[in-house]
Amino acid sequence: MSKKNLKEIVYDSVLNSIYSSEYRANEIITETSLIQKYGYSKSPIREALTALCHEGVLKNIPRCGYQVIALTSEDVQKMLEYRMVLETGMLRLCFDTITEKQLLHLDELSSLCSKNTEDVMEHWIYNMDFHIALLSLGGNDYACTQLKSCMNMLWRAYAQLHWNKWSHYNIPADMKYHDLILDAIRQKRLEDAIHYLKEDLNDFGTSSS
Repeated sequence: MSKKNLKEIVYDSVLNSIYSSEYRANEIITETSLIQKYGYSKSPIREALTALCHEGVLKNIPRCGYQVIALTSEDVQKMLEYRMVLETGMLRLCFDTITEKQLLHLDELSSLCSKNTEDVMEHWIYNMDFHIALLSLGGNDYACTQLKSCMNMLWRAYAQLHWNKWSHYNIPADMKYHDLILDAIRQKRLEDAIHYLKEDLNDFGTSSS
């Protein structure tokens, strides 16, 4: 694996700080504060912030700084509707060609999703890996890239909307549909697999309330 350059280090760090709610929605981040924090020159700091602006994470406000773009419950609903169409549609397309080897890999990912951990971000990454692997059975790399982007944005939205609920997040309960999806696929029950996938997506975040 290649070593990250300074821009990538700053980019990942700022993004993780948004995911962890260190930087809250609408908060202003300045180049000066990041230069002081990391001890790097202005160039990699600005490059990282510019990249985050291009991806819709930050908004450049001249003579002020970079504002963390706020996501709303309506944004979350639209992203979940998109995931519903994308993931169920792809499952229908590839259902008859799914192999036992592929299902065993998904079993492993599902087990990781249910493992005991207090790291909510680690859990979310396992969950994202499961859904991307399920979608990848359709052989469409573009769709997988779009799903990953959508799930990253959902994570950011959830961190903003429910930052005070992390300590009450019920990790194992949040993944209860994964095994049901895989069992239905093994038993060649397409509509049941689609049903459980929809339930899994509709269950987004409700285990924390």
